[in-house]
Amino acid sequence: MTGMKSKASPDVYLRFLQLAEAIRGLPSLPPLDPLEERILSWVARAAQREERLSVRDMMAREEFGAPATIHGRLKSMREKGWITLADTEDARRKQVALTRDAVKHFERLSKCMVQAAKGAA
Repeated sequence: MTGMKSKASPDVYLRFLQLAEAIRGLPSLPPLDPLEERILSWVARAAQREERLSVRDMMAREEFGAPATIHGRLKSMREKGWITLADTEDARRKQVALTRDAVKHFERLSKCMVQAAKGAA
């Protein structure tokens, strides 16, 4: 069986990365640094679970660094158009949510994943 590709071949993932890189070049939102991408993924997963996520919740996440670092990244991501910070019933707490453009970004990534998987079949 040498020479045959296993079912766990990295080709699908590598094809996905190639497609995902191509959509990053599309004119939409400014690019994120690696920490901002991790934060964006966290926000997206919370939204998918329909969980409320506040700035304070994000700043408590030690894996993202010091609270000042997280706050700075959230501000940057907001300025770049990836997230919004909405008021809550408590004026001191801001709700973190994806923008419409960020949701579209995840939709495009999903299409890339499906396309990469189809190419392996």
